[in-house]
Amino acid sequence: MTTETPPRPRKRTQPDPSLPRLSALGWVRWAWRQLTSMRTALFLLLLLSVAAVPGSIFPQRNIDAGRVADYIAQNPTTSPWLDRLGFFDVYSSPWFSAIYLLLFVSLVGCIVPRTRVHLAALRATPPRAPARLSRLDEHAEVVTDLSQDEALAVAREVLGGKRFRLHSHDATSLSGESGYLRETGNLVFHLALTGIIVGMAVGHVFGWRGDIILAEGDKFASSAGTYNTISPGPWVDTESLPPFVLGLDRLDVQFNEAPGRGFGMPKEFTAYTTLQREPGAAATKESVSVNHPITVDGADIFLLGNGYTPVITVRDAKGEILYREATPFLPQDGNYRSVGVIKVPSASPKQLGLTGFFLPTAEPTFVHGPASLFPDAKDPEVALSIWEGNLFPGDAPQSVYTLNTDEMTQVTKADGSPALIRLKPGQTYEIPGGRGTVTFDSVKRFAGLSVRTDPGAPISLVSAVLATAGLILGLTIKRRRVFVRVRAAGPGAAGVDSPSGDDGRPATVVSIGGLSKDSDAGLAAIVAAVHDRLAERNDRS
Repeated sequence: MTTETPPRPRKRTQPDPSLPRLSALGWVRWAWRQLTSMRTALFLLLLLSVAAVPGSIFPQRNIDAGRVADYIAQNPTTSPWLDRLGFFDVYSSPWFSAIYLLLFVSLVGCIVPRTRVHLAALRATPPRAPARLSRLDEHAEVVTDLSQDEALAVAREVLGGKRFRLHSHDATSLSGESGYLRETGNLVFHLALTGIIVGMAVGHVFGWRGDIILAEGDKFASSAGTYNTISPGPWVDTESLPPFVLGLDRLDVQFNEAPGRGFGMPKEFTAYTTLQREPGAAATKESVSVNHPITVDGADIFLLGNGYTPVITVRDAKGEILYREATPFLPQDGNYRSVGVIKVPSASPKQLGLTGFFLPTAEPTFVHGPASLFPDAKDPEVALSIWEGNLFPGDAPQSVYTLNTDEMTQVTKADGSPALIRLKPGQTYEIPGGRGTVTFDSVKRFAGLSVRTDPGAPISLVSAVLATAGLILGLTIKRRRVFVRVRAAGPGAAGVDSPSGDDGRPATVVSIGGLSKDSDAGLAAIVAAVHDRLAERNDRS
């Protein structure tokens, strides 16, 4: 007889679990949470500092268009791509502005909810004391003959003296909390960072900067077209620049001449000027030195540098003056070995260009090339090479301190060697081929002055001070909670022979516990202070 095996019941198949899909609004919320997180804000702050690096590596068009043009001409392969990516206008590029705006939005989006939470915490009472305080980071227990109310009063006195905010949720416990200024400091720090960003934006939009090189005896009338370089903000009206007139009477420069380690080091730079603040106003004598600017109608005039301007005269073969100016030569080292360019577009039949060095105290042998032995003008000399041809190929903008020789050839002597000029003040060199003469007349000093107005500077300064104060609060203040619980001592309690004191009152067991958000070496001292004060009042020693 065979028996049939009953069929096994079929297992019910469960559908695979699937996560709910985010709607468009859900994705927006997720993206907003990611953008406003502190991790993103720190990343954007780091990214902004990295993005600013190209601005210090590559020449910037708003500062010196000539240097940008020279760089593009010297790097024809990579410079077009760099220009498309905005590396010559870093601080105005879309990608730098995007990082800047994202950082601002991230900080604001992070600060607003944290401020709401912090304000709610300031209004809230400290949390209820846990049932078992022995589980907290710091804890202690003491038996006293004080009543429960008296013990809580002693604890309240100690914690109140340490500026704890206190609250009793019931008759047998006390909760204390301190360190609210820690979060206040964090919020102040982040608000101050936002203020710094706002101050930089205000300075960029409404501020301007103009740089000039002014030789001794020369005057400068402030207008948009008279600055060597000018960088106005997008919302600056260049027609409203302060119309002052500044003359450089004398530049006093002192160098250390004592032998030793500090030989040749600068000791003092002071420019003595005559300033007419507005048309028709009386001129006044003003002095400007490093970190001591002159203020004119909201603009500060800073002394940033100094150097020499040899007075060079170029004549043609007939003796007609083609060029006579005090030409700035820019220092390249601590001994003021300076480079410069003299451009003579009126020369005929070809334009002339002279480039080379000014040496305040020339090393006479030139064994290692033109060199200066001391930064002061003890034995000045110029060393120049001569070029002829087209000074401005393609009519591209050029720096006045560089010579583009792409369409020029070097002037040579009759034997074919390059014509090189070495002149001391008062000497004249005759250019080969009857092209004229070059005379080194004299040498003056120049002052490198920067005229700036930055309406965002006060905002940035106050924000920087607040950021420092907030950072100090955030790093030094600890967020602490201390709880105290009291109960009647039962038989067998530590230090208690009987459940009541000599006056018939039951002994009181006081449990103290402390909790800190971070590692806190001072928390144990606070718990010990409550314990010790209760122990002092204890007659059961």
